[in-house]
Amino acid sequence: MRLPWAVALLALLAGRYWWWRLTSTLVLDDWLSGSMSVLVLLAETWLLAHSFLQLGFSLAPDPRITPRADRAAARLQRRLEPAGSASLPLPWVDVLIPTCGEPLELVERCLLGCLALTYPRAQVWLLDDAARPELKALCRRLGCRYSFRRGREHAKAGNLNHVLPLLQGELIAVFDADVVPLNTFLLRSVGLFDEPRVALVQSPQTYMTADPVIRNLRLEGWLMPDEESFYRWIEPVRQGVGAVVCAGTSFLVRRSALLAVGGFDTGTSSEDLATGIRLTAAGGECVYLPEKLSAGLAPFTASALVRQRCRWASGTLQTLRTGASPLRIAGLTPLQRLAFLEGILHWFNALPQLLLALMPLMIGVLGVLPLQITAAGLLRYALPFFGAQLLLARWFSNQARTGLLPELYRWIVLIPLVATICRWALQRPLRFQVTPKALAIAGRQAADPRLWLPLLVLLLLQLLALLNLFGWAQDPTGPALAPVTPASLALGVSWSLINALLLLLALRCCWDRPRRSALPWFAVREPACLDGQPVLLRAISEEGVELALAPGARQAGQVALSLAGPASLLQLTWGQECWPLQLAACRGHRLGALWSGLSPRQQRTLQQRLYRQSGLWPHRRAPFEPLALLAVLGRLLSPIPPDDWFRRSLVPIQLTAPARSQRPVPPRAYPTAELAV
Repeated sequence: MRLPWAVALLALLAGRYWWWRLTSTLVLDDWLSGSMSVLVLLAETWLLAHSFLQLGFSLAPDPRITPRADRAAARLQRRLEPAGSASLPLPWVDVLIPTCGEPLELVERCLLGCLALTYPRAQVWLLDDAARPELKALCRRLGCRYSFRRGREHAKAGNLNHVLPLLQGELIAVFDADVVPLNTFLLRSVGLFDEPRVALVQSPQTYMTADPVIRNLRLEGWLMPDEESFYRWIEPVRQGVGAVVCAGTSFLVRRSALLAVGGFDTGTSSEDLATGIRLTAAGGECVYLPEKLSAGLAPFTASALVRQRCRWASGTLQTLRTGASPLRIAGLTPLQRLAFLEGILHWFNALPQLLLALMPLMIGVLGVLPLQITAAGLLRYALPFFGAQLLLARWFSNQARTGLLPELYRWIVLIPLVATICRWALQRPLRFQVTPKALAIAGRQAADPRLWLPLLVLLLLQLLALLNLFGWAQDPTGPALAPVTPASLALGVSWSLINALLLLLALRCCWDRPRRSALPWFAVREPACLDGQPVLLRAISEEGVELALAPGARQAGQVALSLAGPASLLQLTWGQECWPLQLAACRGHRLGALWSGLSPRQQRTLQQRLYRQSGLWPHRRAPFEPLALLAVLGRLLSPIPPDDWFRRSLVPIQLTAPARSQRPVPPRAYPTAELAV
């Protein structure tokens, strides 16, 4: 959301705060305190400059992409009609799905989603970097093309480049193997390429499962995924300055523009970012279409989440050492160069963030005072600035995040990110590793000590600092190297308490909730009937459903179900169709049941409704943070149950009736291309 008045207000408050910090809070009595004091100020200055650079980009004119996409989609729809205009032929689209060891059922779900795209001129390719015979047989059964290569050089970029000589379509769509596009993905995006300058169209990534931070704390209703703020705030702002970031999946690219820059960039594991920079530098327009047109799987474990973030950081930083570096590549405007550079350098924020997180330890453990403040200065300069930041966080992020809760992600990945930055500085970047998309044996996996051990050490240090700070509250003449004012002491205590709380939550996130199935479950509210009894459909997946008996039918329904027994088949009437179920669990008025004997047509219908129908993924709003913080405290003090019946991790979807689509133009034979074997 573009709020010039809010940017101006924050800039004014930030300027006052920084000048106060520079002129009134530094402690220069000795070399140790002075060096620490200046270092903390430099860390704050770096983070302030980075955040206001992002805010400055938001002052660029809004390009209003959604109306532009609506007009392009309307033109495309008219050409799809039987009597549509033939003056502009429909472009062919090659749909590429790179895969490297993902589970067979996951790849099949992606293939079925791509094959169901309501666009008549598309060819689906599976690019197998593991050369699995079962995937080749799957492609033959489904009628899509299969490609593999002998080695895995350059990882995902090499896999994509390997098939480029075989393609003849004008456009290329790319989806990761865990992503399922909506049926309307191409209908909403292809029309934008009527403008010759458009080289790439990127849509948001969204997830059909909760990430480990949300799932392990059962905060599905209280915390938004960390990526939401990137796709609701950062990408639209980048659109305004012409520096859209390619996200590596759920995008379309013009083949001629891609070939003109040498294909997908192989100099870094972040081939998406580097390729997008090259396309922009070559004069192409990269468009961000802010519509949720696909969904994938979030990492299953906290360890996988951290590994994913470190891979992103390593690959992004490695871009600085390639020909796609914004510092060196020709063709970018100064504003584009600055925007891309900011997106790369933001990974260095982990260093000043770690330093500021350790600030209470300087006082409470080392006895070093990095800043000296008064109550008047705290109330006049610091609280207005930080309070405004907290209050405006939801508006700046387009309702995607609040001020404090997203800090959970920072704590979990902070130490691994610092290690990744150090590896990059030593020119030992991380190797490309696919994020695991399968559960561990029995759905259980021990917490990774590389995650929880540093967090535990930091927590113990924070608690030690708190004890010392409380001791100095009783005896102000403690071992500090400089006298501690009451305001400085209060700041240190408050800062340390917040850090300790966030560290406790981050530690809890390191232990993953046990789960028996990798299938996503969704939260819904749909009326239905179970053997003639009115019920409310509360959760649904490819595996089964969770139901709630209607208040007027609870007693009769419970009696009937107790007589039926768990082995009996039940009939669920939902959507003017009967679905066979087998009772699996019962708790009060809640019932859990598994699908039993669905016909192939019903299985296709179910997948269509769960993964592919238009308008499936809602635009959620971050909740009111004080209430969310209370919910978080409750989670911290209560045991987290396994992910099972009536306690599942549920992501909301909108099971609306699919929109009636126009009859597409009959497809013609695909241009000849040899099958790679």
